[in-house]
Amino acid sequence: MAEELIPHRGNYKKLLSYQKTDVIYCITYYFVEHYLKRGDRTCDQMIQAARSGKQNIIEGCAASSTSSKTEIKLVNVAKASLQELLEDYEDFLKTRGFKQWEEDSVELKAMRELGRQHNDAPFFMNMIQTRPPEVIANMCIVLIKQADYLLFRQLQRLEKDFLNDGGFSERMYRIRSNKRKS
Repeated sequence: MAEELIPHRGNYKKLLSYQKTDVIYCITYYFVEHYLKRGDRTCDQMIQAARSGKQNIIEGCAASSTSSKTEIKLVNVAKASLQELLEDYEDFLKTRGFKQWEEDSVELKAMRELGRQHNDAPFFMNMIQTRPPEVIANMCIVLIKQADYLLFRQLQRLEKDFLNDGGFSERMYRIRSNKRKS
């Protein structure tokens, strides 16, 4: 089968990184609406950081057919946005005297497992309805760290693919050269 100039890439909704960031966005929206004061700049910042984490994955996937550079850059922007959001959740806990879950705590271990098993927003949205804000913040911190790891792995894969297959310009050259030969 001949190499395609503009290959059809996979569905971003199947990416675990996208699914996880969709959950984070939904929880963050709920969290901001219920536990932060309207008009506080942090509200907009948190929602935008959560949204950016998700939307940049979508945009990167859309650009992937013609620009590996853009795809890699946007996935990295998604990762950076989630780091900003992580800091906001940690600040929420610190400024209100709440504890962040310890590395070996039962809560953190249980949430990690839930995060591994579930990537669907309805599951978590149902759960957070009955949780206090410090628990929701801690839950989101765990999910953000999991998404960060998934995005790190995604970037590694994109790097490997680029090193093995090249980018759009190289694909154009290969296809044109093969066409001339035949």
